[in-house]
Parts: sequence; structure tokens; C-alpha cells
Amino acid sequence: MKGSIISGAIHGFLVVALGAFGAHALESILDDYSTGIWETAVQYQMFHALAIVAIGILMSPKLFGSIKLLKIAAICMNLGIVFFSGSLYILALSGIGILGAITPIGGVLFLAGWILIIVTTLKNK
Repeated sequence: MKGSIISGAIHGFLVVALGAFGAHALESILDDYSTGIWETAVQYQMFHALAIVAIGILMSPKLFGSIKLLKIAAICMNLGIVFFSGSLYILALSGIGILGAITPIGGVLFLAGWILIIVTTLKNK
């Protein structure tokens, strides 16, 4: 429970910093295409940071408790951020197109995390 809330909060902190960095420090460096990539990375990182915090809350003993599927969902979301948003941040900065091949791995991890939340919810009262 604590680990999910802490990791979600760390991602939330980082995404605010990266969003500000992209908007201010990189404003004159990134072209419109790369700025769009950076903004996509920021959005998905924030959505999933909040989802990881929500998973931590669901793991409260008063809700679902410490369920293995929720732990796996949190891991999937954390790794999804690394692969999806991480590859997009690097792509925006470097322009290395092959990194676009890594991004879908993160997307699949996000989907897996969401499915695990659904399955956990359906299995519990």
C-alpha cells in the first residue's frame, strides 16, 4: 500500500518538474513535433501516477486489502511509465526514431495494469 502511494507520488512530483522543464527550459530547443511528443509523455505519466496512488488506496485494509493482483497492477503501471513516457522523453530530446518501437511496450503494460484493477474489483465484494 505505502509503496504504491509513494511511487505514484514520486511520479507525480517528477511529472510536474518535467512538464515545467519542457514548457520553459526546452521551449526554444524542441520543435512543434517534439513538443507534442513531450506533452504526450507528461500526460500519460500524470494519468498513471494518479492511478498508482489509487491502487495504493485500494490496497487499504478497509477496501480491498493487500491483493497480489493490485501489486502487479502497480508494477505494470510503474514499468509502463518508464517504457512509455521514458521512451517519449528521450525521443523528443534526441530524435532517435527507433525509440518509438519501445513506446508500445509501455502501452501494453498500462493496459495490463488497468485490466488487473478491473479483475480485482470484479473478484471482490
